[in-house]
Amino acid sequence: MAAVQAGAVNDATLSESGSGPVRREIRHRTGVAFALPLLVVMLMAFDLPLLGMLARSLGWPDVSVDAYKEVVSYELYLKVILNTFLIAAVSTCACALLAYPLAYWIRRLSPAGQLIALVFVVVPFWVSVLIRTYAWIILLGNAGLVNSAMRSLGWIHEPIAFLYNSVGVTIGIVNVLLPFLVLPLFAAMTKVDERLLNAARSVGASEAQVFWRIFFPLTAPALVAGSLLVFLMALGFYVTPMVLGGGRVPMLVTMLDLLINRMPNWNVAAAISVLLLATTLVLYALSRQLGAKTLV
Repeated sequence: MAAVQAGAVNDATLSESGSGPVRREIRHRTGVAFALPLLVVMLMAFDLPLLGMLARSLGWPDVSVDAYKEVVSYELYLKVILNTFLIAAVSTCACALLAYPLAYWIRRLSPAGQLIALVFVVVPFWVSVLIRTYAWIILLGNAGLVNSAMRSLGWIHEPIAFLYNSVGVTIGIVNVLLPFLVLPLFAAMTKVDERLLNAARSVGASEAQVFWRIFFPLTAPALVAGSLLVFLMALGFYVTPMVLGGGRVPMLVTMLDLLINRMPNWNVAAAISVLLLATTLVLYALSRQLGAKTLV
């Protein structure tokens, strides 16, 4: 009887061990079946249009690089590209200088204070970008609240031109993109182990040393990643340059709109888009390397 029971136990063990790979194969096939519709959507909505843009930039079916040569040789295109990258870089630096102290201040609040502060950070997401952009005209226009207040205080005699130039566009971009940097920075700061900071203080480190040698290196990867996100989003802004720039601040997106809808010159527009995508990939790779070095 004992031998029969032992044989039954061995058979059950063998059957269970043999069914493991089968079950994993079934789960794998089920996972592929569930992911297949999403893969098809990604292919049709993102990958194929990118391939079409690349083919258009090369003048398909007559393959040539004439569009790229025109972009590089035409001075106007280069000026617009340089101006776009400059405004995006200045906006990113401004966001970083504002977001890091703000996130650090929120981290030092009580849990209730953090919740209230984060609500104020998130509330702008509930307001349309167009409405927020036009609100800056009310604030910074020649007869706006800021100029009126400074004139009434006697600080200025003529209104300051905040709008319809690069300054107004930069202010609008910073206003829209600042929360995109504050939130990841705050999330990274809350993950810093307070025991590390206390250990540094216990061996005589000053608050400045604790911050620059421990806290900042631990949060620098989030600052780099968030700044990259802000920079890439700033490159593609359309509403803010059109409204606050008044058409006087040319940027890549406005130039693409001109090339596609008014001229039209699809090949050059596709070439500019491909160059912008390549720049984005290069910046992303550099940020990954920088983040890895910072972590080490």
